[in-house]
Amino acid sequence: MCGIVAYTGHREAYPVLLKGLKRLEYRGYDSAGIALLNGGLNVYKKKGKVTDLETSLKDQHLHSTVGIGHTRWATHGQPNDVNAHPHYSGSGRIAIIHNGIIENYSALKQELSNKGHRFLSETDSEVLVHFIEDVQTHSNCSLEEAIRLALQQVVGAYAIVVISKDHPDTLFAARKGSPLVIGVGKGEHFLASDATPIIEYTNDVIYLDDLEIAVITRESVNIKNLEDVRTTPYIHTLELELEAIEKGGYDHFMLKEIFEQPRSVGDSMRGRINSAKGHLLLGGLRDYLNKLVNAKRVVILGCGTSWHAGLVAEYVFEEFARIPVEVEYASEFRYRNPIINEGDVVIAISQSGETADTLAAIELAKSKGAIIFGVCNVVGSSIPRATHAGAYTHAGPEIGVASTKAFTAQVTVLTMMAIIVAKAKGTITESLYRELLVEMESIPAKIQKILDKHAQIEYIADVFKDARNFLFLGRGYNFPVALEGALKLKEISYIHAEGYPAAEMKHGPIALIDEEMPVVFIATKDSSYEKVVSNIQEVRARKGRVLAVVTENDGLIESMAEFVIEIPHTHETLVPLLSVVPLQLLAYHIAVMRGCNVDQPRNLAKSVTVE
Repeated sequence: MCGIVAYTGHREAYPVLLKGLKRLEYRGYDSAGIALLNGGLNVYKKKGKVTDLETSLKDQHLHSTVGIGHTRWATHGQPNDVNAHPHYSGSGRIAIIHNGIIENYSALKQELSNKGHRFLSETDSEVLVHFIEDVQTHSNCSLEEAIRLALQQVVGAYAIVVISKDHPDTLFAARKGSPLVIGVGKGEHFLASDATPIIEYTNDVIYLDDLEIAVITRESVNIKNLEDVRTTPYIHTLELELEAIEKGGYDHFMLKEIFEQPRSVGDSMRGRINSAKGHLLLGGLRDYLNKLVNAKRVVILGCGTSWHAGLVAEYVFEEFARIPVEVEYASEFRYRNPIINEGDVVIAISQSGETADTLAAIELAKSKGAIIFGVCNVVGSSIPRATHAGAYTHAGPEIGVASTKAFTAQVTVLTMMAIIVAKAKGTITESLYRELLVEMESIPAKIQKILDKHAQIEYIADVFKDARNFLFLGRGYNFPVALEGALKLKEISYIHAEGYPAAEMKHGPIALIDEEMPVVFIATKDSSYEKVVSNIQEVRARKGRVLAVVTENDGLIESMAEFVIEIPHTHETLVPLLSVVPLQLLAYHIAVMRGCNVDQPRNLAKSVTVE
C-alpha cells in the first residue's frame, strides 16, 4: 500500500522523485523518504507528508542522476523518521524501498541478529535489505544474484527497489503480489508503483510480473525470474493523459472525480452501446461468453466499494440473466474453504486491479477450476493478467482514496455484462433490452443534472456536519447504495455511519433513533416505494431527522422529510447510478466542513496491496 518511485538517467533525480512521491501520496502518507547516490549513498526521510520531507531538504545539495523514493503506509512499526523508508543495509552500502509484507521477517531477523546484525527500525523492510547483504557476503556473489537467492527464501508480498553504492547508475527491482511499473525513456528509466509518476516523461512502460527481477540502467532493462531464466519484456503504450492526474482547478481530487462521473460513466459505455442499432458488446467477454451464459452460479468477489458494486450486480444478474449469484468479501473468501463447482463463474472487481485479498481469492478460485472474469479500472494491473477474461471500466485515474467514479463505472460495466448474458440466454425481452440501452445512454446527462444541485447538498451538509451518527436505509437496488453512502461518510468525515436494508431497521437499529439521529432514505419510486414510505413514517414517529433521496416530482415524501434531494427518473435497475451521487457529495461537503483531509483520510490507503 506504499508508494514507490525510482529514477536512473540524465536528469536530476531529486525533482523527479519528489514530484513522483506527491503523485503517489494517495497510496501512503505516514512518512516519506529518498535515497540518492551523490558522493555516497545518502538517505533522507521524514515522518509526515511529502511536503514535510521537501521542507526538511530545503537548501541541501541533492545533485544526483539516480535515486529511489518512497511514501509509506505503516504495517510494521509506527510512523516515525526511523521506520520511514529507504532503509540501509548493515554496511550502509545498499538501500531498499519496499511495498508489501515479509511474513517470515521475524525468523529472518532472529537469524541475522544471531550473526551480529543490528537493526535500527521495527520494519520488515530493513530486515530484507540486511538479509540481501548477508546473502551476498556469505555467497560471494553479485548483488543481483543475492537478491534472487534472498527472495527465494522470503515468504510474503513485495515490490522492492534496491540501490547500491557499488553500482552507481543501476537500480535493482523485484515484485511478488505488489505492483511495479518500469517507464522506458530515451537514455533514462523510471520505476513506480503505478503509472502516475511516469506519464509526464514517457508513455512506454513495462509491467513487471510476479517473481521477476529487473536490473535497470539508464540505457537498458534486463529481466529474469527467480529461477534465473531471462524473460523478454513487453513494452505497453499508455493512453493516460497527464491532465487526468491533476486536480484541474478543483479543491480536491475527490470532488473532481465526483464531477467527472458523467464522462467516466459515458467512457465506460463508449463503443460498447449503440441503442439506435440495438447493439451492446463487451469485447473482453467474447471468447468466454458461453461460460457466463451456461453458468450454474456466479460468485462475485470484491472489497469495500467494489463489494457494494457487486451487490448491485447481484440484483441485475438474477433479475435479467436468471443466474444465482453470491457476493463475497474477497478478504473472507479464501479463509472458509469455499465450494466452487464445475460450471461456476467468478467475477472479481477491483478499481486498482492490485487488491491483495482479491488477487488471493482469484488464485484460490482458479485452483478449483473456476472461470474468472475481471472488472478493473487500471490497464495492465495484476487482476486483468490473472483472469481469463473481463472488461476495463475506463473510468480514468482515481486519486482520491474514497472511491466515487470507480463505483459508478463498475456498476455500469457489470450491468452491461448482465444484459449481454440475458440477451444471449433469451431471458430478457427485445423491448426491455432496447429500453435499457436507451436508458443507459441517458445516464451521464442525468448524473450531470444531479451534480447541478451541489449547492443544495452543500447546504444540507452544513445542517448535519456535527452529527455523531448517521443511518442510511434503502431497499432492493438501493440497499447497496445505502451501504456505499454510509461507507463514504465514515471514510472521509470520521462520523459513525451504518447502512441497512430499510426493513431491517425494525430489527435493531430503530433503537438508536432519536431527535439527534439523521436518517438518510434512498426512497426512489420503484417496486418497494410504498414500503419505504412506511419506514419513513416509523422514523418520524420517533423524532428522527429524515433526509430522503427521491425521484423528481415525488410530492409525497417531500411533505414527510426534513430535506429531500431529487434525482431524475430512470429504470429501477439503473437507479444506483444516480442515487449514489448525492450521497457522495453529502459525504464530501460534511468532511470538508469538519476540516478533514478528504483525499487522504486517516489510516486509509487507495490500493490495499497487503492482506
